[in-house]
Amino acid sequence: MEKEGSKKATNDTRKQEILQRLRKMNYRITNQRMLLLDIILNGEYSSCKEIYCEAHKKDRNIGIATVYRMVNTLEEIGAISWKKLSQIYSENWNGKEKICRIVLDDETEIELSEQKWKRVVECGLKCLGFAKNQELKSLELKDENTE
Repeated sequence: MEKEGSKKATNDTRKQEILQRLRKMNYRITNQRMLLLDIILNGEYSSCKEIYCEAHKKDRNIGIATVYRMVNTLEEIGAISWKKLSQIYSENWNGKEKICRIVLDDETEIELSEQKWKRVVECGLKCLGFAKNQELKSLELKDENTE
């Protein structure tokens, strides 16, 4: 019983952190988003279709596209891993996302989430022929002369 109560408290804390992050990024917190977040936090799913099936039982108006959008949004803010939908990051996710800030020569500023930055680099590597089907494991910037 104690573990179940502890898990619920942890999930409630995670939920509040995620909701706070979504609000900060100007996402509306709809009933459907709340339902999907509860389902994801409280279950173990390996695909959006599984989440959709569970959500559809509780709200027949939820469409599969809504589920995909919510999962993509949660991935962008670093709350879940697309590879393991059932794994909500708690150890490394403290509600503060790493942002890559890029300034172009015309002073245009672009801010990319960690996930979007990773996608940009992966697409660039594939486009230039440096990678085929590999995924980016890590990215490190260091001075040219440093060993």
